[in-house]
Amino acid sequence: MLIDHPLYPVTGPEIEKAVALFSRSHQTDEQRFFSSVALVEPSKSVVRGHVPGDAIPRVLRLLGVDSQSDGGFQVDVDVTGGVIVDFRRLSADAQAPYGYADIGIAVQLTKSNPEWLAALRAREITDIENVQVDPWPAGGYPHRDIAEGHRAMRCISFVREDKTDNGYARPIHGLIAHVDLTERRVAHIEDFGIAPMPPNPGRFDAAHQEEIRDDLRTLEIRQPDGPSFEVDGYHVCWQGWDFRISMHPVHGLVLHQLSLAGRSVLYRASLSEMVVPYGDRDPMHSWKHVMDASEYCMGTLVNSLRLGCDCLGEIHYFDIDQVTWEGKVRTIENAICIHEEDYGIQWKHYDGHSQTSEVRRSRRLVVSSIHTIGNYDYGFYWYLYLDGTIQMEIKLTGIVGVSAVDDTTHNAQHAPLVGVNLASPVHQHLFCFRLDWDLDSGTNSLYESEIEALPMNDDNPDGTQFKSVSRHLTNEDAAKRVIAPQFSRIWKVVNHDQKNALGVPVAYKLLPGASPILFAHPDSVVAKRAAFARHNLWATPFEESEDSAAGPLTAMHRGQDGLPDYTQHNRDISECDLVMWHTFGLTHVPRPEDWPVMPVEYCGFHLIPVGFFDRNPTLDLPSGCHPD
Repeated sequence: MLIDHPLYPVTGPEIEKAVALFSRSHQTDEQRFFSSVALVEPSKSVVRGHVPGDAIPRVLRLLGVDSQSDGGFQVDVDVTGGVIVDFRRLSADAQAPYGYADIGIAVQLTKSNPEWLAALRAREITDIENVQVDPWPAGGYPHRDIAEGHRAMRCISFVREDKTDNGYARPIHGLIAHVDLTERRVAHIEDFGIAPMPPNPGRFDAAHQEEIRDDLRTLEIRQPDGPSFEVDGYHVCWQGWDFRISMHPVHGLVLHQLSLAGRSVLYRASLSEMVVPYGDRDPMHSWKHVMDASEYCMGTLVNSLRLGCDCLGEIHYFDIDQVTWEGKVRTIENAICIHEEDYGIQWKHYDGHSQTSEVRRSRRLVVSSIHTIGNYDYGFYWYLYLDGTIQMEIKLTGIVGVSAVDDTTHNAQHAPLVGVNLASPVHQHLFCFRLDWDLDSGTNSLYESEIEALPMNDDNPDGTQFKSVSRHLTNEDAAKRVIAPQFSRIWKVVNHDQKNALGVPVAYKLLPGASPILFAHPDSVVAKRAAFARHNLWATPFEESEDSAAGPLTAMHRGQDGLPDYTQHNRDISECDLVMWHTFGLTHVPRPEDWPVMPVEYCGFHLIPVGFFDRNPTLDLPSGCHPD
């Protein structure tokens, strides 16, 4: 495998070499478990200065835990030079992410605990093999019987009819096992009393449906001449777009060095963090606010995609290599998918005077990956359009969290019914994307633009006038903003040194969707640990170590690091190497249609050129209509 660029994704042979070098160093014991591996990306100067044939520095970062009572270890291994360049023990209040070993140990300890088993017998549950145990991070709410700084999880449980069943249909309500992973023990069994088991199954596989539709005709997507994109390793070119792809264990799907028509737009774009806070007062849910990206390493939970199911059309797939908990290589085949989609009309006009019509069709390049974290599935879709628009769309599906309820315990405002004796708590999904701008290869500035209605007066006698006004956001405090659709608020990134044919500085705007911010009180544990979600926008000057909105290590942390710390000195951003952080998402009030598996819900944002071009850049599209 030829590594031809400093940002080439981590390879299997590199993982094997890094693990071997680390093992020979004897800096951890035999109870060592790995959580993740990631490329330590070289500096921007190294990446930008790279030319084919140059030596390529390759440093891998391994995170994991062992038997020591701290936060685990972080080791950086130079696999090019064959040396360990950095090794550090992690603090107990900012630990290595949870991995497969943590989950397995938590399940095993729970299922062998006598008090937990007795609680199941009291509920007349005897088939332990078909009890599904879901471990959740305990950060922010460790049980009092778990020593401070110990690695911990909370385990909730469900009953399956068999291995193929949807266990979430039958929650074992009122029972939580608090697991101390550091001491390898169940520290406490919390039992709030026996709740009735919901009576109905929740199977959603085709084999268990009463009937399957038979009137959907075949729909084929064909490109007889092949796709319009070109791929070389993990480098992609399409209709003037040029970029690289990778998969980060925390940030997931990453676009690197994105340019259009030979002009740079973004140096790096990816998810930075996410949080799923629950609003239910029920003690089975009130503590839930998992940060799936950093606590569980969402990038390591990427699906292997299937043609005709997850992706449709002329597809190119990218494989990704990861480290297993035991230090071996795991290859996720078809982890990233790219393909083209027709997207309706690009532009059209019918001229009534000449009785002529001009229309051009749009298409977009889709770059996608899908990740499953417990009950939820998240699809991340980057769309690149012919007119220079960039879109990020997240598709949320999977299975909602549930509670077993009856007429005396059900609280519809906190958890609407989705089935018989089955409720689902109100909750949020909030994502923070980090956009490292490099607009036209220069320093960039940030502006907020919105519409201002003018007062009714002699100059505006009908009260119909309104105008677009802009404000330069010159420091980090000024850039802490929320959306305001009532004012058509957008944020614009400008390069003052590059002007278009009209003499106006080139720019791109962030067009946000209708997005909430965190509802949890600012003084709450949730708001401290996920403070990035208190604003829809943050902005910072580029700093190499600042790439995670909640800090690089969030397992068991209390909210230190992250955007509040990055911005505490209110640095100048008036003209700089600008990084924009955009938080968006949705508030999910579950409904019966979300059960037993949730139809896709969507959220996201657009990045749209504003004066980046001199005029419509798609005038040169061919005029031929699609054949019948």
